[in-house]
Amino acid sequence: MLALAASLQASAQGVDGTWKGTLQAGAQKITMVFRLDKAAQAAKMDVVEQGVSGFPMTVNVLTDDSLNLSVTQMGLNYAGRRDGDKIEGTFRQMTFVAPLHLERGDVSFNRPQDPVPPYPYETREVTFTNPSGQATLSGTLTYPLGYKKGKRAPVVLMVTGSGPQNRNEELFHHRPFLVIADYLARHGIASLRYDDRGTGQSTGVFKTSTTQDFAKDAACGLDFLKATKEFSRVGILGHSEGGGIAYMLGSEGKPDFIVSLSGPACKIDMMMLLQMNGLGRAQGLTQDMFQTVAQVRQYMLSKDTTAWLKYFLDWDLRLYVRATGCPVLALGGENDLNVPVSLNVPELESNLPKNKKNRVKTYPGLSHMFQHNPSGDPTKTASIEETISPEVLSDIATWINGLGQ
Repeated sequence: MLALAASLQASAQGVDGTWKGTLQAGAQKITMVFRLDKAAQAAKMDVVEQGVSGFPMTVNVLTDDSLNLSVTQMGLNYAGRRDGDKIEGTFRQMTFVAPLHLERGDVSFNRPQDPVPPYPYETREVTFTNPSGQATLSGTLTYPLGYKKGKRAPVVLMVTGSGPQNRNEELFHHRPFLVIADYLARHGIASLRYDDRGTGQSTGVFKTSTTQDFAKDAACGLDFLKATKEFSRVGILGHSEGGGIAYMLGSEGKPDFIVSLSGPACKIDMMMLLQMNGLGRAQGLTQDMFQTVAQVRQYMLSKDTTAWLKYFLDWDLRLYVRATGCPVLALGGENDLNVPVSLNVPELESNLPKNKKNRVKTYPGLSHMFQHNPSGDPTKTASIEETISPEVLSDIATWINGLGQ
């Protein structure tokens, strides 16, 4: 009787709900999730290994027994027929065609490092503005464990990597900035993490903005923290593009210290040459895709003509690193395919002004996300339970506290 009731309930649901399946694309297995709403004629797609979540699709057909969904700009289509709790279908993208069969249910992820409320420290929702960018940035200010007014603990402003991200830098179902903020709070360090402009609860336009615009947002965040007069040292902790932004503001003398997590310190177009070839090999290619920087630039600009990409490809971080006088903790992973340490570390060591408090460290076995990832392949990120290596968390807190008040 219970089995019959469950079967009848599923049948009553029709096509509505969440469906999941695995797409075999060459040597790769890609987890696809579709969220369907027949009444609203709406569909959204997740591509777990690529960090895509809630991507809207065009509904061509969506009935209780069949569906046809597209993403025109990607040349993507999925068509299938429902039979109870199964959908038998075909996935197409450009010339690639493969079967994709779905079943009811969502994909669950175990994230043991995520802190669970109630937290033993105080947090406060705050906003700060960038008038020139017509943006109001919303974020979470986290105070250290046992913080009392007048104590003046150090604080970091957290700046995310490329792409529109929320205050937790949520990627591949990991929330690294939440994990870092929690660890720092338990070790005497405050933090402010915020939603990127036009993302989450922050206003402003993301689509037409460049790295320079995001740097101005971060500068306003530093000004906000200094104006509270609640903290001693006010620094930046940036990941990837955010780590590069830290050097931009460091060259202007704005932060008291910098923690750069896989932040580029080199010429970006050269970095992209190594990045594209490294990612290609990690995903099964047997030879390099590109031989020269010019080829990479031409390829990327043929795919994307945004102001952000044009600025990014011309970005030369060496100029900013040379002018950064505050203490710097620059961390990188040996298996980082996005910002390869083989290029980045020599540039740091050559260009960073001498300061006895500076520290440059590379971790064996860690990826761009500072996970233990033997291949460094970003498509493995979601399946790894570790959000960020505990050793990295410990090094960040120890170094900041070692700067003194």
